Amino acid sequence: MSGTLLAALATAGTVLLAAGFALGRLTARRAGRDVLDLGTPLERATFHTLHTASLAAPPLRAGLTEDTARKAARRLRPLLGTEALCLTDRTAVLAWDGPGGDHHRDQVMERVAEVLGSWRGQSVRAACDQPDCPLRWAVIAPLTGEEGVLGALVAYGSRESAVLARAATEVARWVSVQLELAELDRSRTRLIEAEIRALRAQISPHFIFNSLAAIASFVRTDPQRARELLLEFADFTRYSFRRHGEFTQLADELRSIEQYLALAGARFGDRLQVTLQVAPEVLPVTLPFLCLQPLVENAVKHGLEDSRTTCRVTIAAQDAGAEAVVTVEDDGVGMDPAELRAVLAGERPRSSGVGLPNVDERLRQVYGDDYGLVAETGVGAGMKVTVRIPKYHAGVHRDPPAPVEE
Repeated sequence: MSGTLLAALATAGTVLLAAGFALGRLTARRAGRDVLDLGTPLERATFHTLHTASLAAPPLRAGLTEDTARKAARRLRPLLGTEALCLTDRTAVLAWDGPGGDHHRDQVMERVAEVLGSWRGQSVRAACDQPDCPLRWAVIAPLTGEEGVLGALVAYGSRESAVLARAATEVARWVSVQLELAELDRSRTRLIEAEIRALRAQISPHFIFNSLAAIASFVRTDPQRARELLLEFADFTRYSFRRHGEFTQLADELRSIEQYLALAGARFGDRLQVTLQVAPEVLPVTLPFLCLQPLVENAVKHGLEDSRTTCRVTIAAQDAGAEAVVTVEDDGVGMDPAELRAVLAGERPRSSGVGLPNVDERLRQVYGDDYGLVAETGVGAGMKVTVRIPKYHAGVHRDPPAPVEE
């Protein structure tokens, strides 16, 4: 993460801390008196400023568009106390709040072009020949991001004011922080989507070919079983290649695993023995999509395909208070613990562990470093992989929340 983004996060955290402090004082005073006491004039002004900023932040966290700029501008103008305010991108005015838009709007981009090239704000006289127009002076402050200047914030006043110039510059920096956080969110989403595509690509073509071959072998000898396996194959591929949702429920993930094992069982027969131990209360738990299936595929691969003996795979999902604990264990050939550490660290080809580095990285990104994979293994001793999933984790939704209309 770049220094700019770290600064952005620190600034956002400071604002939230100040807001919590102000709100806490107000709540405490309200609890101690029958009449609501909003504090001193300074405290009221501070609370009003933070509250207004909090209302402008959500639209900006969706990026800089006409819709988000319109919603943010009507919050930012009262924050600055200006006669008019507009937000632009690099080519056009996205939103105008206040009077004067009918004749100032066409002129503003000429001034903004100079700011885009220099990265420096300007305080300029507004060219206006209408005597009743209150817009006589403009402060133009750049809106910046990782890719440079994204646009500008333009605040209009009735006269030149150093206070307005400084306030507009600070508000523009705050807006830039929100836009950088929006880009960070988009980058994270693109990364997760790329990792899911990588997992899908790792679903072995040999597994698909062998599954279809196993189904074909039953067409004449056991048509009913061939039909059941074909339906399992269709459901498995439909789930694995679905196009929406970063998260799923444990029940859906386990159902996909059952389908995978049914197809693997058709190929290996009695050589593959599977035991499932699932506590019903953990079935609704939300977890990252395609998080467990690669672990089961890895157990089958190293427990059976690398061995000529029978392999037992045990899958357990247990309730552990605030967490659900899922374990995938096999009694196959295992591997050297040092080699496994190298696989998880990305120092070995990913074929050494089907999807394990990918799953470990995604769990750490969503829940933190304390929730990476825990693997126990040894040469000839099989492998046991444990996943801990918080039942209630802030910010995790099965699907993205619907935007709130202003």
